[in-house]
Amino acid sequence: METSSTRQIVESLTKAIVEHRLHPGTKLAEQKLADHFGVSRTLVRQALFQLSQNRLIRLEPARGAFVAAPSVDEAKQVFAVRRMLEAEMTRAFVRQVTPSKIKALREHVAQEKQAVDNQDVPGRTELLGDFHVHMAELMGNQVLAELLRELISRCALITLMYQSTNAAEHSNEEHAAIVKALAAKDEATAVRLMDQHLMHVEEGLTFDRKLPTNDISMALSP
Repeated sequence: METSSTRQIVESLTKAIVEHRLHPGTKLAEQKLADHFGVSRTLVRQALFQLSQNRLIRLEPARGAFVAAPSVDEAKQVFAVRRMLEAEMTRAFVRQVTPSKIKALREHVAQEKQAVDNQDVPGRTELLGDFHVHMAELMGNQVLAELLRELISRCALITLMYQSTNAAEHSNEEHAAIVKALAAKDEATAVRLMDQHLMHVEEGLTFDRKLPTNDISMALSP
């Protein structure tokens, strides 16, 4: 009998990746995972496929699954696309801003600050990325929200691999400043702050950081 759902496997592997217990390039052997979770290889395969959709792992024909290792070039391209998209999103947001939307963003920024203060690395990374998706959702633009979610999921592993605590604190402060400009309906300032913020996030990634590898069984142990 299968004792773990696909979702639980996805969550467990995601947590191991974001907490740096499973490092970029680590091979994820289906049988080892099936034994560890006490499930069939079919269920493991489904979980690995989901993780590949989130860009957290890569599936290679005849070789298997590996924890993704985003390149510096890919990171730079992702941030370039985000700057283009999010400048326009910020302009549009200013034009339809309401007190309830500002309240929702302020509450989100407060949650980010709490995660940063608590040194919750996976939590802060998720919340800092979700700020941008949340803006699109508050505008009622689901297509933009989905596009940003995919771009941010590509950024997530990059950010987790390379972002320092100091850079995360700055991101939270910059989100607060963006919300202040949005509340004031100051389009020029809001767009400038968003662009600078994304530039700072990219500049705050230390791409020369050395990352060790880990054994899969050890990585998934509580």
